[in-house]
Amino acid sequence: MSKVIAVFGAGTGLGVSVARRFGREGYRVALVARRPEQLTALVTTLAAEGIEAAAFPADLRDTAGIPALIQAITEHWGRIDVIEYAPITTELSELMTPAAGLTPAALEPLVSLYLYTPVELIRTVLPAMLERGDGAILVGHGASAVHPIPFRSGVGPAMAAARNYLGSLHGELADRGVYVGTLTVAAMIIGSAGHRFLTSSKAETGIDPAGIPTVNPADLADLLWEMSTKRDRFEEYHPRP
Repeated sequence: MSKVIAVFGAGTGLGVSVARRFGREGYRVALVARRPEQLTALVTTLAAEGIEAAAFPADLRDTAGIPALIQAITEHWGRIDVIEYAPITTELSELMTPAAGLTPAALEPLVSLYLYTPVELIRTVLPAMLERGDGAILVGHGASAVHPIPFRSGVGPAMAAARNYLGSLHGELADRGVYVGTLTVAAMIIGSAGHRFLTSSKAETGIDPAGIPTVNPADLADLLWEMSTKRDRFEEYHPRP
């Protein structure tokens, strides 16, 4: 039976590139994101390239809905061998929150998206991976997960907490056949919703996109494939220091 990768936060940047990279290796693909019409278009695009894919619309901030989502994917494809989790937010208030003004209420949806939901995802898929003695969990983060950035404390604390959890999990599972790795991206991913948002919102954000490096999502997908197959490090950065 062909292996399956579930791409959470699937979009026109990294998500579809990861689907393509693993699809070329014979993986079937589950695409998960909020917008059904975008997912349908991605499924059609991948099918034209000979890659089997299916759409599973879901709001990843709804942590309570994760077990049912995983059940739907496994009922459709029969298994999940790899999960790739890299959703983004383009809500200005979430991206540009100063640390001095951060509140529990502001953090709550971000903690759900970047910490609670990946924990629940992993908790749900892990038993089957451990039973098979094989699996991979890949999580993407932004730069503020590693390096605190003034006036951008919305997503950073939630991502940093998830990174800590994943590092511990990596150590616990490495000798049990399940790989856990994180990719921190300090660049705009060409073609992504984040790239489109930043290049069209300079006046609102005060961020000049000309000063931010860009990266081809296919290069990141290659890197994630390498991490999942070599399994020789927990974390990778782009661009590399």
